[in-house]
Amino acid sequence: MKPDLFQAPDYYNLDDLLTEEHKLIREAARDWVKRDVSPIIEEYAQRAEFPTQIIGGLAEIGAFGPYIPEEYGGAGLDQISYGLIMQEIERGDSGVRSTASVQSSLVMYPIYAYGNEEQRKKYLPKLASGEWMGCFGLTEPNHGSNPSGMETKFKDMGDHYLLNGAKMWISNAPFAQIAVVWAKNEEGRIHGLIVERGMEGFSTPETHNKWSLRASSTGELIFDNVKVPKENLLPNKSGLGGPLGCLDSARYGIAWGAIGAAMDCYDTALRYCKQREQFGKPIGQFQLQQKKLAEMITEITKAQLLAWRLGALKNEGKATSAQISMAKRNNVDMAIKIAREARQMLGGMGITGEYSIMRHMMNLESVITYEGTHDIHLLITGLDVTGLNAFK
Repeated sequence: MKPDLFQAPDYYNLDDLLTEEHKLIREAARDWVKRDVSPIIEEYAQRAEFPTQIIGGLAEIGAFGPYIPEEYGGAGLDQISYGLIMQEIERGDSGVRSTASVQSSLVMYPIYAYGNEEQRKKYLPKLASGEWMGCFGLTEPNHGSNPSGMETKFKDMGDHYLLNGAKMWISNAPFAQIAVVWAKNEEGRIHGLIVERGMEGFSTPETHNKWSLRASSTGELIFDNVKVPKENLLPNKSGLGGPLGCLDSARYGIAWGAIGAAMDCYDTALRYCKQREQFGKPIGQFQLQQKKLAEMITEITKAQLLAWRLGALKNEGKATSAQISMAKRNNVDMAIKIAREARQMLGGMGITGEYSIMRHMMNLESVITYEGTHDIHLLITGLDVTGLNAFK
C-alpha cells in the first residue's frame, strides 16, 4: 500500500481567492481522502466494488448536500465550498465523487428545491447524514441525450400513482433507499416522484462488466406497476426544467471534480519524472517531458480559474446553464488529456494499479459522457452564442 504523497498545484496563487473557511473545508476533505480513500481505492476498483464503509466519512466532511441549509441537515456552505469538496473527492476517485454528486445535486437538491416542507423534513436529514442514500432516475435505455423522449410514465389511480418504465446507468441504484424518478403523466408532462425501496414492483439490478467507474455502484431502476403515494410527487416543479436544474448543479460539481483528477495525474507524473532515470539523468530533464508538464499545469490553472469564477457567479445567482456546460466540457476534456499524457510519461508503470493514472483515465471516459456528453455541451455553447438551435 503506497503512501498518498499528493501535493496540490497552485501555480497562480488561487488560494488567495479563497476564504479561510474554504481552505479549512478543502483541507478536511483532502485529509480524509488521503486517510480513508487512497489506501483502499485501487483494491476496490480492481474488485469492481463500492467501499460502503466510506459513506459515513463522506457525510462527516459535508459531501452530502453541502449547500443545503443546516435546518435540513446540510452544512449550509456556499458553492465554492461545494466545488472544493468535489475536487478533493475526485482527486481520490471519480466514482466516489459520483456517489457524493448524486446524493447532493440529484437527490437532495430536487427535494429541497422542488419538494414541500414535509418532504424536506422527512428525507433531507437522513440523506445528509448518509443514513439513507439516494439515486436519480432520468436516463433510459432508449433516451440519453434526449431525455424529453422518456417512456417512463405514471397514471393517476385516485389514491395513488401507478408507475411503469425503466431507467439505466444509475449511480447508487443498487444500494439506494430512495430514487428521485422523472416520469411523464397522462398528459405527457414530466414530474419528479420519490420512489422508496420496498415498494412492490420496484427493483434495482446492478450493472456489471464496467471498465470505468469500477469503484462506483451502478444499476438500473425497473418499475412494474409500482404504487407511489401521491404525497411522493415533488409539487413545486414540472417539465424538463426540473431534472435539468438538478443536472446544472451536478455538472458544476463535475467541473471542479475533474480538476482533482487532473491534479492527481499531474502530481504523479511530476514526482515520477524527477525520480525515474534514463540515459543517465532524470526523465524530467528531457525537453518533451517538460513540455508535457508545462502544458498540464497551464491547463489545470486555466480550469481552476474557470471553476472559481463559475462558483462566484453561482454564489451570486448569476451562473447560466450554458456557462456551467462550458466549464463541465472544458474541465473534463482537460483532465482526460492530462491523464493520457501522464500515463505515457510513466511508460509501462502507468497501466498498473501501483499508480492512480490509469484508473483516473478509465473513470474520466464516463465523466466525459455522463450528465451531458462532450459533444452535447459543445452544441449548448454553440446555441448560446449563435441563438441557432442545432438540436432541431
